[in-house]
Amino acid sequence: NEPIIFERSRPGRRAYSLPDYDVPQVDPAAHFGSERLRDGIDGFPEVAENEVVRHFVRLSSWNYGIDTGMFPLGSCTMKYNPKVNEAVSRIPALAGLHPMLPDRLAQGAIELLWRLGEALKTITGMAGVSLQPAAGAQGEFTGLRMIRACLEQRGDARKVVIIPDSAHGTNPASAVLNGYDVRPLASDEHGCIDPADLAEVLDDSVAAIMLTNPNTLGIFEERIKEVCDAVHAAGGMVYMDGANLNALMGKCRPGDMGVDVLHLNLHKTFSTPHGGGGPGSGPVTCVAELEPFLPRPIAVRDGDAFKLDGDRPHSIGRVKAFNGNFGILVRALCYVLAMGPDGLERATELAVLNANYVRERLTDHFHLQYDGPSMHEVVFDDKNLKETGVTTLDIAKRLIDYGFHPMTVYFPLIVHGAMMIEPTESESREDLDMFCDALIAIAEEARTDPEKVKTAPHNSRVRRLDEVAANRKPVLRWRPEGEEEA
Repeated sequence: NEPIIFERSRPGRRAYSLPDYDVPQVDPAAHFGSERLRDGIDGFPEVAENEVVRHFVRLSSWNYGIDTGMFPLGSCTMKYNPKVNEAVSRIPALAGLHPMLPDRLAQGAIELLWRLGEALKTITGMAGVSLQPAAGAQGEFTGLRMIRACLEQRGDARKVVIIPDSAHGTNPASAVLNGYDVRPLASDEHGCIDPADLAEVLDDSVAAIMLTNPNTLGIFEERIKEVCDAVHAAGGMVYMDGANLNALMGKCRPGDMGVDVLHLNLHKTFSTPHGGGGPGSGPVTCVAELEPFLPRPIAVRDGDAFKLDGDRPHSIGRVKAFNGNFGILVRALCYVLAMGPDGLERATELAVLNANYVRERLTDHFHLQYDGPSMHEVVFDDKNLKETGVTTLDIAKRLIDYGFHPMTVYFPLIVHGAMMIEPTESESREDLDMFCDALIAIAEEARTDPEKVKTAPHNSRVRRLDEVAANRKPVLRWRPEGEEEA
């Protein structure tokens, strides 16, 4: 073909040519089907590329993320995600690995799973591990399913799970999904489980207790060994919600406390991405008695090689396709190897130190219902601001004006007007001081200018929403202006 000639109109400029690229024409309808094509969307704007790019970049700049600032969400452990973990998880040999490859072609990936599992067993003091569960709640479900299978094999069909009011909020749902009735247990005046109160609700119908340690008040269950011994003596088992392991890691092990099975949140304690509906990961570790019931397959070492062992006749079966969220497991192992035993222990120390630093700075400004020693988080409430009319929600909204993401509010339910703050080990003292200074300033505003707090936020792109209407009439899809909801 003749080249295309571009002639310059300005004097002194020479002509130049480009080859004639023969680009084949493609008929989209032939490939996708005419029924899948549309000419446009009524009311949808036609815009240039630069406008589209600027629109989405602008939206991204309005978002708040862990790379933007502190996320003080209590119980959620929103800590920094190291970028080296992200880089490793994107290595083509890992990111592009097909999950259906035979074991002999996936030795590196299976070894990675095995090494992470061995590390998690060591950290928790347990005999078995499954990396399948894709979230903490799925880990809860898995752990209780294993307990049920074990008890049924004993011929002991129990129907009740005891759940303290200081446990994580998803625990009751996990128990019910496994066919159990829930029996609540109130915390004592210190925010912990009292073995004497436990004895009153413990009988031969109890399959398990689901407890969280440290609990949602950020308090360590000092009498957990007594609790575990009592449940075992009654023929039940102990499930521990390990979401708050970042307050224990490297210091003590749930297996040594008498716990039978627990889940870990890799998207919390082990620094993998968190939020937005995923990706999550909630591996389960367990004692030897429950190990045969773990989901299959399990990554095992077979001499000098590795394999996925699916020959497990007592297994509860799969709880997740393939082997869990593999990319998240890669990130978690990176974190464990980079930190090492000393680093993991140091992370725990800093998480507890930071929480207690926040507690000390804010104690004179907000009410603390339970005064036991704090671990990784501290729970204040708005009791001492009642005369001003300012509520916990108002304080959270006002924090947005100060450039901070609000803390968790109104949870745990046993603290009325709860403000649940977890700074994690990621934050520096300077960050903590800025956060505490903002809350102290808001507390002063509540007393001197309460309307400013009650009408916050003032500087955000979106003002305070009608949350009742949003829950009753959610907008689930985009529709052109003027179109009525069906």
